[in-house]
Order: sequence, then C-alpha cells, then structure tokens
Amino acid sequence: MKQDSSIRFHYAWVIAGVTFFILLIGAGIRSAPGVFMVPVEQEFGWSRSAISFALSINLLLYGLVGPFAAAVMDRFGIRRITMIALLMLALGSALTTWMQASWQLTLLWGIVVGLGSGCTASVLGAMIANRWFIQHRGLVMGILTASGATGQLLFLPLLASMAESAGWRTATWIISVVALVMVPVVMFFMRDRPSDKGLKAYGATEADEELTAPKQNPFRTAIQGLFTGLRSFDFWLLAGSFFICGLSTNGLIGTHFIAACMEHGIPAVTAASLLALIGVFDIIGTTFSGWLSDRFNNRWLLFWYYGLRGLSLMWLPTALSSSTFSLGLFIVFYGLDWVATVPPTLKLTTDIFGRQQAGILFGWILAAHQLGAAVAAYGGGVVYTMLNSYFFMFIVAGAFCLLASLMVMRIGRNALTPAVSRNM
Repeated sequence: MKQDSSIRFHYAWVIAGVTFFILLIGAGIRSAPGVFMVPVEQEFGWSRSAISFALSINLLLYGLVGPFAAAVMDRFGIRRITMIALLMLALGSALTTWMQASWQLTLLWGIVVGLGSGCTASVLGAMIANRWFIQHRGLVMGILTASGATGQLLFLPLLASMAESAGWRTATWIISVVALVMVPVVMFFMRDRPSDKGLKAYGATEADEELTAPKQNPFRTAIQGLFTGLRSFDFWLLAGSFFICGLSTNGLIGTHFIAACMEHGIPAVTAASLLALIGVFDIIGTTFSGWLSDRFNNRWLLFWYYGLRGLSLMWLPTALSSSTFSLGLFIVFYGLDWVATVPPTLKLTTDIFGRQQAGILFGWILAAHQLGAAVAAYGGGVVYTMLNSYFFMFIVAGAFCLLASLMVMRIGRNALTPAVSRNM
C-alpha cells in the first residue's frame, strides 16, 4: 500500500472530478422537464396536472432508488452501476421524442429516467465523499452538490433556446447524447475505492480503515438501513427536514418556476436563464456551505438555510408581480441556499450513524427529500389547475421551511453520540 503523504496529487481528486460531471449531467437532465412542460402541453393538449404527474414519478423514484443504489454500488461497484444509470438516462430521454400518449411520458421520463437519475444523485456524491476523503470531506460534498446548480446553469438556457428555435425534441436529443458520451469516461477513469489504485482515502491515517464491501444481498442491506434509521428520532428529524427541502426546491421551483414566470409575462428563455442564475448563486452558496460544515455547528447552519429560504419563497409572489429588482433579490437569497442544506445534512448523518452506514442512511434521507419534491411537483400542477395560480403553493412552501428551521435544532439533542458531540 502506497503512503499518501508521498503523493503530490491524490487520485481522489480525479474521482471527484468525474463524479462532478456525472452529477452535472444528471442534474441537467432532471431540470429539463421545467423547460419542456409548456411546449409538451401545447403540442399534445395534455393538462398541466397530467404532465406534473409524470414529473412527480420521476422525482419520487429519483429519491426512492437512492438507498438501494447505494447498497447495490457497495455490493457490485460504483463504476458499473453508474454506467448502467447513464445508459438509462440516455435511452429514456431519447425515446420520449417518439411518445404519443401521456402514459408514455410517465413510463419514460417518470420511470426510466427517474431510476437512472436515482443512481446519479446526491447519494453518489455522498458515497464518493465518504469513501475517498477523510480530509476536506464537507468541502468535497459541497462542490459535488453544487454540480447540480452547474448542470442547471449550463443546460437550462441552452435547452430553452433549442426548444424555442428547433423544438423540444431536438433539445431532448442533446441531453441524451451528452449522457451517452459520459459512459466511456466513467469506464476509463472511475474506480470503486482507493485500494483499487493502491491508495488510502485522501487525508487518511493508519487509524482510518477503508470501508469494506458488504457481502449480503443489497436489497436486504438497504432495508436494514431503513429500520436502523426508523428507530432513531434524529433520522426522523433529518428525513422530515429534507422532505421540506425537496418540496421547496426541485419539486416546486425546479418544476414550476419557469411556468410561473411565463404566467407573469416573462418569456421562456428569460425564465430559464433566471432559473440558471439561481444555479450561479447556488454554486457559491453550496460550496461555501461545504466549507462551513467542516468548521461550524451544522444544526445552526441548517436553521439559517431553511429560515432564509422560507422568507424568500414567501417573497416570490410579490417579486414576480413587481420590479426586476425584487425578482433579483429573490434569485440571490433563494439561490445561495438552493441545496446548501446537503453538506451539513450529510455531515450530521455521518456523525450520528457512522461512515459505514452513512451512504445508505443518507439515501433514505434523500428519498424523503424526493418524496417532498414529488408532492410539490404534482401538487403544484393540481393547485394551478384548480386556482390558476401558484401563489398558494409558494406561501405554503415558505411556511414549511420555517417549520424545518425549528426541527433541525433538535437533531442530535436526544441521544448525543461522541461523534456528534465533537461536531456540535
């Protein structure tokens, strides 16, 4: 075994770079429905709620597959499962160009792309950060989480422009080809664990043991992880707050923001650019959040993140109806903590449950996040169909965020473990 201290550039950074681009592409594909919603509605005449149902299935599976993906990756390898996931993303998105009925949208974008997305999600970033990094783990998780915003930043304006000029099908082919191109990159550069390169994790000492691959059935491992979590009040607090996180981010804003802007006379390309601009501030906020999570009380970080997000969502209806400056204020404040909650949530999960179980437990917490996203994605469509307005959804989502800011202050308070107490 090579000694890491003699290596100027650790291969962990190559793994982090490859993972960044995997998550970036996955995020770009997941953000595409926000651009395609109105063109698909206009072409096929499907209701907003019918389209939102397919997208809610996508978001739900994106979360639910997370813990099982973590267990399967533990058992069969990150590289192999990630390649399969990228192929599913490419195939599922490409086949939507031939769909003729709404059930096909549900099957392809809801199920196939949803399953592929679940394996190229934050749970992958969590596994890479925990497996390859001891030092700078929070910072790395912040950077990997920010890849979602980067994907949004790169893809949304391009997809909106292509959908407007050449049609949504051409835009869909772009994301399909990009996912396909990433497959050989993963094949040649991704490695499952540091020992595959004769290394230890970055910053590891002799006392830090490498995480071992479990030998039991992955499905059983994932279910056992769930039951472990359900017995912990901290798990309920982490999952409950993350449910609200998903509801208030990619479920509501990620799915309905562009449509809401268009209802207020903002063109689709401009609206997509505004959503991408949220991504610019999220890159800053989430990366900085990762740095903060290595140094400060993570409960207080989450308190401020959820509180400020709630206030910004309550401000959004006013911002959409008033000046450009008001909307700009929302973009800045909301964007800075779009997914800044991920690094401190993962840090608390790892401290409470340990590195070996953190991937699967965080997978279940992410499942709660996506359940919240699915509720908001479908609920937003239903509420809009009923009221012809998103006002109610924005206010309710803001109120839930304020509730989450109180919930997170109880994490780790009931049965404080030594690992948690060091972080608190």
